[in-house]
Amino acid sequence: MSTSIQSETLVTPTIHPATRLGHVHYTTADLDRQIAFYRDILGFKLHWREGASAGLGAGNEDLLRLTELPGARRARGTTGLYHTAFLVPTRWELAHLLKRIAETQTPIQGMTNHGTHYAIYLPDAEGNGIELAWDFPKDRWPKTLAQMLQNHRGLYPQEVFRALDENSAPWEGLSVDTKVGHVHLHVSQLGPTDHFYREVLGFEIPWDLTGAPREFAETAIFFAAGGYHHHIGTNVWHGVGAPPPPADATGLRYYTILLPDEDALAQVVNRLTQAGIAAEHQGAGVLVHDPARNGVLLTC
Repeated sequence: MSTSIQSETLVTPTIHPATRLGHVHYTTADLDRQIAFYRDILGFKLHWREGASAGLGAGNEDLLRLTELPGARRARGTTGLYHTAFLVPTRWELAHLLKRIAETQTPIQGMTNHGTHYAIYLPDAEGNGIELAWDFPKDRWPKTLAQMLQNHRGLYPQEVFRALDENSAPWEGLSVDTKVGHVHLHVSQLGPTDHFYREVLGFEIPWDLTGAPREFAETAIFFAAGGYHHHIGTNVWHGVGAPPPPADATGLRYYTILLPDEDALAQVVNRLTQAGIAAEHQGAGVLVHDPARNGVLLTC
């Protein structure tokens, strides 16, 4: 008797290409102060406020939700949020944000041309990282991580402000087309992070890593859906094995992954179940935590 063994090709699942990010939800020590920062400096609109919570955005879906926890404090050296990128549709929009930052003398942490997008970095009123971003057309994006790192450089204010010379219309706050472009997270280990986001959720690695500097490739991983430059960034820059923040910390509660329909959501939830990853079903979707305990709300 002979026995034939048929080899199986393991196929990494792929999340639906129309997947994008939704709102981020932060714990805050001072709800009024955070609302004022995002509304009065960055042009967010207050969509709703109920008790200790509020939702802000640009007039469409919420981009940011805040829940006040009296006595909450900032924790350092932990996993959690590095920054949230709020993506505006035009360079003109970004120019008005930069102008508003200058007029209010709001401190920034830097400005970068990444080759894929312009980025302005600043902290909010409680130190949560913000990236204000505008994307170049996709055909201009670098194809490899090495090319991106080689070409990225400082961004000069005049490069952004040039858009104001092309359009003198008044700015009335964030455009309704503003969205959460990506989140960047501090994690504790890259291996389990890669397994969770790529092999379970089904995100792709957006760039060819050939030629990328080891010191970068070995400390950060980026994930994307549908050919975007990245929806999720992860790093171990707070140290391998960094602990999660305490329960009374300000900062990220969860961020939202928006699937395009219920079937796409069900496929991801089924993979979570098969992987033995605990999920909490809520009215708005399914809440899970990545291996670093960063909250992820899956919904459609």
